[in-house]
Amino acid sequence: MSEDRPGPRFQVLGPLTVSTADGRAVALGGEKPRTMLAALLLADGRIMSDESLIDLLWSGRPPATVRAQLHTYASRLRRALAPDALLTRCGAGYRLDIGDRPSDAEDFARLSGLGHRALAEGRPASAVELLHAALALWYGPALTDVSEALRDLETPRLEEMRLAAVEDRIEARLALGEHAQVVPELVELVARRPLRERLRAQLMTALQRSNRRADALGVYGQGRLILDRELGITPGPALRDAYRRAIQGPATG
Repeated sequence: MSEDRPGPRFQVLGPLTVSTADGRAVALGGEKPRTMLAALLLADGRIMSDESLIDLLWSGRPPATVRAQLHTYASRLRRALAPDALLTRCGAGYRLDIGDRPSDAEDFARLSGLGHRALAEGRPASAVELLHAALALWYGPALTDVSEALRDLETPRLEEMRLAAVEDRIEARLALGEHAQVVPELVELVARRPLRERLRAQLMTALQRSNRRADALGVYGQGRLILDRELGITPGPALRDAYRRAIQGPATG
């Protein structure tokens, strides 16, 4: 788990938020400076070129004074973030150093990675604890108050990481025998993500192990029809394996 020590907080797993060590929110300005800061945070200490930042802030339609405006936003952010973070000019780009305090996205990646490893190593109880801590870092849809260009670039990656962590946590709970307990969550997830085969296979497994074989087969049939109609494909290995287990009869193990 991450250490609960005082320090500044940099959060992107929801609306962009920066708070100081004593808990005060840092005023970040409008969409463009917020986009610049979020992009630099998600770069994890790497240099971002002026051109990359300009594309993200102005979506391919920069004004004639674009470089002067970019430098102005950088100067304002530098003052707002000091002394908790250092925004430096590096050649034709910028780099953000937030010291030894990871952003919530970095914390999430670390904890979810540890949870995935624990699951792979056959430690489902540890996996559930780690993945629960990782998912608790999310406090809303990510990057809701930055440019559309940055959302389009980063949100799919972050959302995929979140869903993979959700799936890993469910897998760990299934390994712990919590079959009936995960059914309501899975029903809701499958309704929202009907094309996501791992979730559907997990729902089938949970239903089968709860002695609901007919329901599990119904979930498979619905998924097969949706995949054919929406994507023109047949079920993949995860769904086919869940189907084979279901037709063999209910299991409670």
